[in-house]
Amino acid sequence: MIHIGGPTASGKTSLAIELAKHYECEVISADSRQFYREISIGTAKPKESELQDIKHHFIDTLSIHDEYSAGHFERDSIALITELHQSSDYVIVVGGTGLYHRAIYEGLDHYPSVDRSIVHQYTEQLKNNGIASLQEELKEKDPTYASKVDLNNGHRLIRALSIIESSGATFSSFQTGGTAKRNFTSVMLAVERDREQLYERINMRVEQMMQEGLLEEAKRVFNDRHLNSLNTVGYKELFSYLDGTYSLDTAIDKIKQHTRNYAKRQITWYRNQDNWSKITEIEDAIEQIDDKIDKNR
Repeated sequence: MIHIGGPTASGKTSLAIELAKHYECEVISADSRQFYREISIGTAKPKESELQDIKHHFIDTLSIHDEYSAGHFERDSIALITELHQSSDYVIVVGGTGLYHRAIYEGLDHYPSVDRSIVHQYTEQLKNNGIASLQEELKEKDPTYASKVDLNNGHRLIRALSIIESSGATFSSFQTGGTAKRNFTSVMLAVERDREQLYERINMRVEQMMQEGLLEEAKRVFNDRHLNSLNTVGYKELFSYLDGTYSLDTAIDKIKQHTRNYAKRQITWYRNQDNWSKITEIEDAIEQIDDKIDKNR
């Protein structure tokens, strides 16, 4: 398994496609928003010509109305990988969602199911009382998890509190930290770019997305803006323009700013993972992949 990660706009997609051509294999998307058919421009899916060159999986497989978790992705991707390895020694996984990469190479903790009414209760609490109310409740009910989760991520707070409310146990008690056994070798490579260069690429990509019709795409899904699948940089800001909160120029500036902030968090995550190696060019990737393979023969 060849994992290509790194921050948004770092060039992961094009690198993965070149590697897939080199190793004659297929690509799995580990991007938690490219699953959804209705949103393509703002999720930076591969171009149609790229999809024709190399077969990709987990792109346009769901509707924004479908519920899909990292746990579902682990189940489905491992089944697919087993199938793909029948005809190829290599499979490439590409995307910036670190949790989805981890689901493949070491597996995830599994949590109890939760009644939707409980999730709705906390979703309403977030809407009516703000994220601070969720933060304080989580600190009280599960200080261990509160000390390590991103407290500004409302979706994660809702998930943790819903499981606590449903199970009567702390969310952290379900985090065993175990590693699943896999019958493949994983090579994890994170694309790294100069920070200023990356931020310039982000700004240019936002401008390009606007030219390609991101605003029109946001208009088509505006009535579904409450869905978690649309709680996504690029769409949230344009929804604020469409409801009159922002001017269009302000919305575009906010998209750039929030995308840069997201990239910064991604960079921090990858740097904190000691099993990910840095790469800058395809030659770096091929060298590290071949070296890992040689060592495992």
